[in-house]
Amino acid sequence: MILGIETSCDETAAAVVTEDGRILSSVVSSQAALHARFGGVVPEVASRRHLELVSPVVRAALDDAGQSLDAVERVAVTQGPGLVGALLVGISAAKGLAWARRLPLVPVDHLEGHVASLYLEPGALEPPFTCLLASGGHTILLAVREKGRSERLGTTLDDAAGEAFDKGARLLGLGYPGGAAIDRIAREGDPAAFDFPVARVPGLDLSFSGLKTALLYAVRDLEPVELEARRADLAASYQRAIVRALVGRLRAAAEATGLERIAVVGGVAANSELRAALPDAAFAPLQLCTDNAAMIASCARFVEALPYPRYLGLDAYASLS
Repeated sequence: MILGIETSCDETAAAVVTEDGRILSSVVSSQAALHARFGGVVPEVASRRHLELVSPVVRAALDDAGQSLDAVERVAVTQGPGLVGALLVGISAAKGLAWARRLPLVPVDHLEGHVASLYLEPGALEPPFTCLLASGGHTILLAVREKGRSERLGTTLDDAAGEAFDKGARLLGLGYPGGAAIDRIAREGDPAAFDFPVARVPGLDLSFSGLKTALLYAVRDLEPVELEARRADLAASYQRAIVRALVGRLRAAAEATGLERIAVVGGVAANSELRAALPDAAFAPLQLCTDNAAMIASCARFVEALPYPRYLGLDAYASLS
């Protein structure tokens, strides 16, 4: 039994996963409503909420799995990247649980955790494949040749795709989180109504800042009444541009690596248009697209564990750099 804990941003999550990749429980307490009034995640607020939730969420995950701490053989926790204050809450909780039981602890990279969501049953995907990881904080193209390790091929030079969705939703007067809000209203709009640009940058990198600026200018050029009438068209066209950029780069990466099988993980993997545009891709299950602890426990199956008590000095890291 592996107990996973995830607190990298604004979800407090815990899960129990078996060594063969079966999810016995996965509990996620989202802070989206808490941060909606600010239009985005406030790090200090997120950290304080994690402190309140981490113990009840771990307890709920064990209860849902029908297990006690006596059955846990390893504790896994997100080490980074993420919000340092938030990460330290999860790491401290994991250290305490592991130390009290003299269990090994597995520090997991959050991004590798997203990839490891593809390795859970049922329908586990086997490497090699080319993977797009698209979320609120990261947009990265990866070559995955073995479990637990990947090679970076390209990344965004500015905003992540999820961040572009959030900022676009704010410009359109929609709610937070922006990805779900845009996806919802875009179904009522015409994606060809506005010709938004797809940035062309060298290699396999991406850029979304120019697209965000184009949406800003389009919104400014419309009178309030017309903006209200064309909000769905703007959302649909903006979403189409983001999806075109992601699909184009993912196809190019697969061709460059020769890893023709493709996969998509991360919060943006839940986007309906992206899923429709890649019918041949393996997508993370919808319940595992956003941050969760089942993917962290899954990754811990392929990462070296730190024995008791070596992990007591373990620290968090905010970014890959």
